[in-house]
Parts: sequence; C-alpha cells; structure tokens
Amino acid sequence: MMASSYKDEDGHISVSGSGAPAGAGGDSLRSKKPENTAFKQQRLPAWQPILTAGTVLPAFFIIGLIFIPIGIGLYVTSNNIKEFEIDYTGVDMSSPCFNCSQNLSWNSTKPCTCSIAFQLDQPYESNVFMYYGLSNFYQNHRRYVKSRDDSQLNGNEESLRKPSKECEPYAKHSNKPIAPCGAIANSMFNDTLELFYNDPNGTKIQIPLTATGIAWWTDKHVKFRNPGGENGNLTAAFQGTAKPVNWRRPVYELDADPDNNGFINEDFIVWMRTAALPTFRKLYRIIQRRNNLLPTLPRGNYTLEVVYNYPVRSFEGRKRMILSTISWMGGKNPFLGIAYITVGSVCFLLGVVLLIIHHKYGNRTNGADISH
Repeated sequence: MMASSYKDEDGHISVSGSGAPAGAGGDSLRSKKPENTAFKQQRLPAWQPILTAGTVLPAFFIIGLIFIPIGIGLYVTSNNIKEFEIDYTGVDMSSPCFNCSQNLSWNSTKPCTCSIAFQLDQPYESNVFMYYGLSNFYQNHRRYVKSRDDSQLNGNEESLRKPSKECEPYAKHSNKPIAPCGAIANSMFNDTLELFYNDPNGTKIQIPLTATGIAWWTDKHVKFRNPGGENGNLTAAFQGTAKPVNWRRPVYELDADPDNNGFINEDFIVWMRTAALPTFRKLYRIIQRRNNLLPTLPRGNYTLEVVYNYPVRSFEGRKRMILSTISWMGGKNPFLGIAYITVGSVCFLLGVVLLIIHHKYGNRTNGADISH
C-alpha cells in the first residue's frame, strides 16, 4: 500500500505504488497543467497604443468636429417637432375637470365628463400622435413589474384558469381566476379622450382617432394572444373568469373590433409595457393625415372631451394629453442633441488646451532630453 512520487525532466509529477492503479495518480496530476498553447500560456500577441501629442490631439479635434455638427442636426430636428400638452387633472378649482377629480374613485359607477378648450397656434402636418401622460406613477416598482402572468397573456388555457402566484393579490376574485391577472392590468388607464375642431362658422367637427397601430408589432402578434385561437369566441373562452377588480367591463368587451379585443387590445398592450420613470407618456391614438393639401390639424380652436374614469388623487398624480408630430429620429427629445454638442465641445476645448500646453512646454522637454 506504499506509494512514491518523483519529478521527471519535464517537471511532471508521477505517483507510483502498489496501492494505486498504474498511471492513475500520474494522469490526475498531469492533467492540471495547462496545455502548451499560446492562449493558455498567455503568449498571444498584444498591442498597446503609445499616447503622444501626434495621436491624442488629432483624436480630440476629430471627435469634436464630428460630434458638434451631429448634435446641432439632432437638436434642430428635435426643435422642429411640434408638440402641445394640456393638463386635465383638475387640481385647480378653475379647471373644468375639478368636480370630476374630487368626486371620482375606483368604486365610482357613474362616469364623469368634462370639456377643456384650447388653441393651436400653428398647423400640424403629417400624422399626429396623441399620448396620455401620467406623473408620480411608479410603474417601475419591483413588485408591480412582476405582478403579471405572461403565459396567461399568451393565451395559455392552464394559466387562464390557474394564474401565477406573482399576480397575488389580484389572481382571484370571488373564487374565480382574474383575466388578466396582476396589479399592472388592474391599474390600466381607462380615461376616454375625444378631440373636436371648432370651425369658425360655429360647427363642431370630431377629429377621427385611430386606435390600432399603436402597439409594438412583436407585442401584438407574439407576446399577447387570446385563448381559443384567433377566430374563437372570446365570451366562451373567458367564461368562468372574473374581470380585474378596478375594471368596469371584462377583457372580452374592450373593443367591438374582434382584431382589437381581449388580450390583443392595443390599449391594453401599450399599458402592459411598463415605464421606467414615474413621469411617462403612452401612445393613445393616431390622427392620420387624409388630405395632402390640408394640414392634419389646422390652426384654430379645439375642445378635448374627457370621460374622467382614472383617479389620480390617491397618489398625488397628474394627467395630461399630448399632441405631437414625429421625425426620422422619433418624438421630441432635445437631450441627445445636447449630449452630442456637449461631448464634442469638451473634446474640442481639451484639444485646444493640450495643443497650447504642447506648444509651450513640448520643445522645452525635448531640448532637456537631448542635453542629457
């Protein structure tokens, strides 16, 4: 049962003895040595730049000269986007929605309506996007974000009858599974917004709003599906389930259009994509341009009619409606242009400063090196 070890000329340790099988100990110890490859022996070629004035200064100037024009272009493009925002929370007593905001709660059964007049000082060309905005609403709370069942939203029959525990306490109501379950669905935005143009001749013209095409394609066609198939009877598919506690109607009655009803309702899909910040906006409707000779929204007086269903007093929130055009870079966002201009300006100024320092002290340093 004795064993002995020795080291050969290559540095490998071998173990031998009557109590161990031949080669067993030697193979286990020999395998710990890394293979003799360039990668494992750290012999790969390496490159390290040598930072000199001849390489650093041009880099700073090039970055500055590229970033500044790009930033100016982005900033000008963002400023050319037309945007109008109106707050209809009804906090002030002078607001037309004040009475609605004071008397409404989640348990209210009678809807409250209010009308807000406003004026557009300039016409809106091309398609106009209508958003609703909320403030002080923390959709990014960890428990709130997790409070959903993606399998149920994808049309899974088993998850429809047995919602995930993540949906608690909005998983069941009156011993029936809630569809859709979870806190996100339960707090879905349900105000109704309608826009009217007040013609100078005294007539009131309703602006047609498009309710489809507002959700991501992948959400509409991949992540969200109705149980029972595409052409199934939604009333029968959701039979035996309960609507969310704060909803006024079940999910299969969200829209008369069968392609925009149930879990694939685009208002619902947009709401289920949670926001990262407490102040956010979500796309509500699209105003399509119907005549190339006329603006989509002409200059003039308008009326926003609101069916005030969504209470925000409990969390000291605010509600607003936004009308906006878009450009090739999306909606109005001056931050990206400002960031490019700032970075480009800083790099250019650093290049100037380093050039002055190099011009003033560089020759003196070289002369000192030569003298030594």
